Amino acid sequence: MAGNSKRTGAVRKTDKKNPQVGSGGQRRRGLRGKGPTPKAEDRTYHPAHKRKKEAERRARGRHVKEETTELVVGRNPVVECLRAKAPANALYVALGTESDERLTEAVQLAGHRGISIIEVPRTDLDHMTGNGMHQGIGLQMPPFRYSAVEDLIEQVNERGEPGLIVCLDNVTDPRNLGAVIRSVAAFGGHGVVIPERRSASVTAVAWRTSAGTAARLPVAKATNLTRTLKQFQKAGYQVVGLDAGGDHTLDTYDGTGPTVVVVGSEGKGISRLVGETCDVTLSVPMADWVESLNASVAAGVVLSEFARQRRAQLK
Repeated sequence: MAGNSKRTGAVRKTDKKNPQVGSGGQRRRGLRGKGPTPKAEDRTYHPAHKRKKEAERRARGRHVKEETTELVVGRNPVVECLRAKAPANALYVALGTESDERLTEAVQLAGHRGISIIEVPRTDLDHMTGNGMHQGIGLQMPPFRYSAVEDLIEQVNERGEPGLIVCLDNVTDPRNLGAVIRSVAAFGGHGVVIPERRSASVTAVAWRTSAGTAARLPVAKATNLTRTLKQFQKAGYQVVGLDAGGDHTLDTYDGTGPTVVVVGSEGKGISRLVGETCDVTLSVPMADWVESLNASVAAGVVLSEFARQRRAQLK
């Protein structure tokens, strides 16, 4: 009988009505199936899950890079970026760095703009830059914000000037990109266009080479360079490709109208489809024994001549 049982829970208690011996259904619920065991790749804690996520990221785009901050180093580049009011998160100064006018100006400009000034051991700055060529100073900048090609064309139209744009094809050295940006800014150009793939991006090296001009000159990314050149053509631009065996030479070409200058790499030059899209090809006269010019040098020479032509037209 229930009242005589010695098992736990068998004794009738006065404060409960008609109690029953048992687990209250807990054991029965515990025996219910929980469904199939999830695959290893679906368990967030399992290494297979991390491998799956990494494979998905690569599948979304092998050439897509995560946006990261950039560190511009060297006293002149840092001062130029701060003068140009380039976006910045922090100014790093190595402890014990000998002060001069440029370092003082950098600290003052950063302070006026509310940019954090952080003193770090020199070894930390060496580690952050990967070398000791930072001159005791580094400016941390957020990921570069590229313009849209449509916005670039619209901005030029608003200025009421004949546009002068440089498009880079197969240029993968960020130093060349930075030098081209600097030349375009120096000779009155309106912007630079780079392909989304197989091209240098505006990194810390490009920032340094551009000496801060990347903060003032629009740089646009093109998903398809050939299609972008056709877009410029529809907007009234003449697309000129630089090629050693060009149809015209720099001495005879009129660059006073809206012009897009396409510059290829020193080794590969302009790709076939891009070359076929150009309206004309242009060569730079030089000594016979010199095979070719560096991409940024070629761009600078052409831009300088076009700027001279445009100044002469205004007189």
